[in-house]
Amino acid sequence: MTNNATGPLPASVLEALGRYDTPTICNAMEIVAPERRLIGYTTKPLVCPFPDLPPIVGYARTVAIRSVLKNSLPPEEQSKRRIAYYEYVGTGHGPRISVIQDIDGPDVGYGAFWGEVQSNVHKALGCLGVITDGSIRDIPQWAPGFQALAGSIGPSHAWVHAESFGGEVRVAGMTVKSDDLIHADQHGAIVIPHDIAAKLPEAAELCGRRETPILEIARSPDFSLEKLKAALKRSAEIH
Repeated sequence: MTNNATGPLPASVLEALGRYDTPTICNAMEIVAPERRLIGYTTKPLVCPFPDLPPIVGYARTVAIRSVLKNSLPPEEQSKRRIAYYEYVGTGHGPRISVIQDIDGPDVGYGAFWGEVQSNVHKALGCLGVITDGSIRDIPQWAPGFQALAGSIGPSHAWVHAESFGGEVRVAGMTVKSDDLIHADQHGAIVIPHDIAAKLPEAAELCGRRETPILEIARSPDFSLEKLKAALKRSAEIH
């Protein structure tokens, strides 16, 4: 049984997790928590404008946005909510990752919450990147080093605004709660339960050792089916 305790993990654990790409973390999760094989990660494709950026590991800051409907709050109340939102994003365990669900239904991605301004502001607030099923824009002016996984890229922000924040969201098939630990790169993202996070690097190394004999023969000019069978047998014996 796993759980997502809200206490911060040692920085060394996050650093260790960041040495692996997200598919490798998914492989390691299959060893450490096989009951999560069908849950906890993105299952729908997302656009990544910065595929060369390294993996990011951080605590989720969850937001629900919409852009088709205009914000009905008075301007003064909108300003208060915006400040409250930035206070939420900029506090708590760090580093942080924004996870934003667009709740416009069939019009998801109609307006972009993210662009030059928000990427730079969120980076300054201690975020490493954003994962959203909504749209983003201003790619050339984007904050340097700030990762992005998005449902689409579009030109306008329409009436986009944060409808709520701090609650549970679902982005590209991945359900996320505030303070969940997230690992993400160009392939997608996965939620890592806090109580098994420290076990994943060792499991990732095991995955690599098991793959090595198979890859060596597959890349060898002396490849043969018999040698592949032998390599598969050696792989299965690695623990």
